[in-house]
Amino acid sequence: MSTEPAETSLRELAPIEADAAPMRDMPVRRMPFAWFWPLIVGAAAALVLRIAFTGLPGQRFSAMLGSFIYLAPAVCGAVTVYMAEHIERRSWGYYIWAPWVSTALFVVGTLLVFIEGMVCAVVIVPLFGVMGSLGGLAMGIVCRITNWPKPALYGFAVLPLALGAVEPHWPNPEQISSTSRTLFIAAPAERVWHELNEVRDIRPSEVGDAWAYRIGVPMPVGAVTEDTAEGRVRKVQWQKDVHFEEVITEWQPLQRVSWRYRFSPDSFPAGALDDHVVIGGHYFDLRDSAYTLTPREGGTELRIDVSWRVSTRFNWYADRVAQFLLGDFSEHILRFYKARSETVAAAA
Repeated sequence: MSTEPAETSLRELAPIEADAAPMRDMPVRRMPFAWFWPLIVGAAAALVLRIAFTGLPGQRFSAMLGSFIYLAPAVCGAVTVYMAEHIERRSWGYYIWAPWVSTALFVVGTLLVFIEGMVCAVVIVPLFGVMGSLGGLAMGIVCRITNWPKPALYGFAVLPLALGAVEPHWPNPEQISSTSRTLFIAAPAERVWHELNEVRDIRPSEVGDAWAYRIGVPMPVGAVTEDTAEGRVRKVQWQKDVHFEEVITEWQPLQRVSWRYRFSPDSFPAGALDDHVVIGGHYFDLRDSAYTLTPREGGTELRIDVSWRVSTRFNWYADRVAQFLLGDFSEHILRFYKARSETVAAAA
């Protein structure tokens, strides 16, 4: 029986297989802006977590808990890398820089939906970027060496929620810090002392370039020391109807004045500051301040001392931010008193 028909059929199939190889190598069409979708999905995942973490200060699911501050950006980075790996294998560099972009988009999203205020958003971006990159690297390693990236992703997402429910039951660490700055003023101590205890009509141009005010902290309007039934009290006014008192604890005319801060429930109206980091609140407080005047040839040396408290799971970061902002504020407030005192002294 002849096998020629079968052999002919096999030969006819050979060119078809050869032509199929180029078809397999043809690039697959992707969705428009496919490179951008992993970043958006990562940011959206973190935004969902932020909506979940809306608890009051010191309570479950507060946005100032370490379980949110550390793990929400890590989830953002992990989701970003997971989605990107579904499209194609990414580089180690991608695992680092892409989460930075997605966490930045996440922070912008919190501002757009009015969940977060500008002060916290600006301050937290560097830490979020680092934690996002760590989450992205972890997910990148999982995708490269295991076959279970999806369970790992679920673990990333559930962990902050689980910890956010129990973390408030743990003792909260507390850290007390201080800063000091000194400046020479070409004016007598009498003039400087008067300005310290009766300063009015502060213009934004006189203090506005301090970093605290640039990122949204209300600017000071005035401060006047008054005699009250309990003693001397310095009454302070800021923009946005912020007001509080500084109770004098040391009074040495022309030499030194110090006080402790006293805040009332209405000191910071809604929207004046980010609600979960209000001064005098659960996580941050100004404790006391002092001005010391030392006569020098041709004028007066003025020193300011400021102390504060931070109570967070990330004090190592929060305290450094406070050191920078309050140190910068101290330098600018000394320059303000220098300009006011020297102007009046020159006119006199």
